[in-house]
Amino acid sequence: MTAPRRGSSPEQARQRRLRGHDNARLFAQLIGMDEDYRNDPQAKKDVIDPSGDAHSLKSGQKKWQIFLYGRSRFETDDGFQALDGIGSLLIHCIDVFPPNFDDYRRDTQAAKELLRTPMRELRDRFQRKALLRAFLMKSIFNGGEVNYLTVLHEDRFHVFLNRDVVSVMGDKFEVENSQRAPGQDAPPEQKVIFRHEGRNVAELEMRNDSRSHYREVRLNMIVPRAMEMLLSIEPQQAYSNDVVVYGGAIRTFGNWAPGWRE
Repeated sequence: MTAPRRGSSPEQARQRRLRGHDNARLFAQLIGMDEDYRNDPQAKKDVIDPSGDAHSLKSGQKKWQIFLYGRSRFETDDGFQALDGIGSLLIHCIDVFPPNFDDYRRDTQAAKELLRTPMRELRDRFQRKALLRAFLMKSIFNGGEVNYLTVLHEDRFHVFLNRDVVSVMGDKFEVENSQRAPGQDAPPEQKVIFRHEGRNVAELEMRNDSRSHYREVRLNMIVPRAMEMLLSIEPQQAYSNDVVVYGGAIRTFGNWAPGWRE
């Protein structure tokens, strides 16, 4: 029996990358940069602004993929290894799955049952707000190397300081495990769910539906619910008709054009 397709096609993924690149160029131009703006997408630095600060750009209406990493990333990245055992637990999640995809497909339930233990442990660790905030800072901003989350939403760019994003989400998230879906045989505790006001906002899960992304850990955010949280950050000030700046970013963003704060 063929597993249901959950991931996007290669063409859909390519189109998303192209749109993301165009959005980065557009934002760079809106803040006065030339087309040869600097970026480093491997480090989540989609635009480096005239002050030398890095922006991670997001867009889309459904989900943001915050990261999709395999075992080697968690082994070699000191940031994940320093998160009081979180890096080791993520490796544990990966290691419960057989190295060979065909072996996994012959008995998917066995690995899913084993996955429940590290997923429960991750949930328990994230009850510590300081550790949850550190995980979000690492996941979204590469441990603080990226200064801003900048989102194209309703035809405007919204600029949020990394500390504000981590603060609002870290303080308000309630962390739980997924439950067994009604009428399905899949075991519970297959994901770590980050919730706000009773609704899922982000999901940490294993990617095991295809050979190309087998044994990878993915963190997604649901865009409308994440934006509700981000848009609550105060104060808010327009840099231009196309760019709005929030919270602490008002003090730090746009130093190359100081008159906009007046």
